[in-house]
Amino acid sequence: MYSPKSVLAVILGGGAGTRLFPLTSSRSKPAVPIAGKYRLVDIPISNCINSNINRMFVVTQFNSASLNKHIKNTYHFSNFSTGFVDILAAEQTPESTNWFQGTADAVRQTMRHIFSFNADYILILSGDQLYQMDFADMMTQHIESKADISIATIPVAAKEASEFGILKTDKSNNITSFIEKPKSGLEDWVSDTGEEMKAKGKVYLASMGIYVFNKNLLRDLLIEEFPDDQDFGKEIIPKSIGKYKVNSFQYEGYWEDIGNIHAFFEANLALTDELPPFNLFDNSNVIYSRARMLPPAKISGTTLEKTVLAEGSIINASRVERSVIGIRARIGHGTTVVSTYIMGNDFYETLDEMAHNVERGIPKVGIGERCYIKNAIIDKNCRIGNDVRINGGPHLADQDHSLFTIKDGIVVVKKGAILADGFNI
Repeated sequence: MYSPKSVLAVILGGGAGTRLFPLTSSRSKPAVPIAGKYRLVDIPISNCINSNINRMFVVTQFNSASLNKHIKNTYHFSNFSTGFVDILAAEQTPESTNWFQGTADAVRQTMRHIFSFNADYILILSGDQLYQMDFADMMTQHIESKADISIATIPVAAKEASEFGILKTDKSNNITSFIEKPKSGLEDWVSDTGEEMKAKGKVYLASMGIYVFNKNLLRDLLIEEFPDDQDFGKEIIPKSIGKYKVNSFQYEGYWEDIGNIHAFFEANLALTDELPPFNLFDNSNVIYSRARMLPPAKISGTTLEKTVLAEGSIINASRVERSVIGIRARIGHGTTVVSTYIMGNDFYETLDEMAHNVERGIPKVGIGERCYIKNAIIDKNCRIGNDVRINGGPHLADQDHSLFTIKDGIVVVKKGAILADGFNI
């Protein structure tokens, strides 16, 4: 019988997050703001809490200060509970002076913390994925099938298959073979994913990077069998197939790997759809985050079309369309915002501060008047002046500027950037 108390979750913060630059220039990937009020790390943590798994480690090594602050200010369990969310940062020890070299190495180097807790199973999650999953279903299947390792898998189509590790299973959901990001020969990797998935052309099983290990086996794999292997997906999992009972848990809900700027941008804008694929309004899948004491949003003279608006915003824009507006955002009169994610601000300026900055030619925090912003991500605490025009799209070449970065036609204004009146991209 499955018990949540038998599980310890390990959420991997990932590497330097270069594909999400410049959003990761001063923060780790799990700390990147999403949906205007959350952080990416809130997603796996919320999935765990909703699955009654309340013992979690978040493993990170790059730009971890803001992540540490968010975890410390957000996740507090009762004194009568054994629950916790703790940060495990890379550290030098007598056994190792190296940075984490991969997902498996990160767990190996933090084992003395992880394995000091009583648990039968270790649930390993990624800190940069957007999905809602009840891990109880995966744990139940793992236990009932007497698996040594379970891998969450998702059906994908041929055009996506080359981006993932692809698996083959037998009739009992046991994984029989694995290939990392196949570039050819896909016809040999077709799986029976069910009639509904087949009808959508999703006939390949992709690894989601979500694993369940029997605790003692995980220790043996990392220390005795494969002490030099650095990564679960590329090394340890393929070597375990055929030697151990490795089970596939097929998931068919929404799942997005937030690995690059384009995926991050599209995942946020998809939240504005009438029936978004990721449901923020689900009573049974609450997304937990820091409880800020913010006033309600204030809107004056603005046409809002398919907009997600976070609390504490002051919106005087002419029009906001298919956009996500984050906490404490300020948008001035006559401004139009289209297909844009505005992360918002960490503070409000006082009237005296605004006047003082205007005297020195520094725009107010937020977005000024008569601006036009399209296909952009505005990071936190930016100061965008009046009559600024940002028109992202495929006509723009990739580039990195001191104030902004352009990737795949998406203009990312860097955290704290100051764009003077009349600035044009």
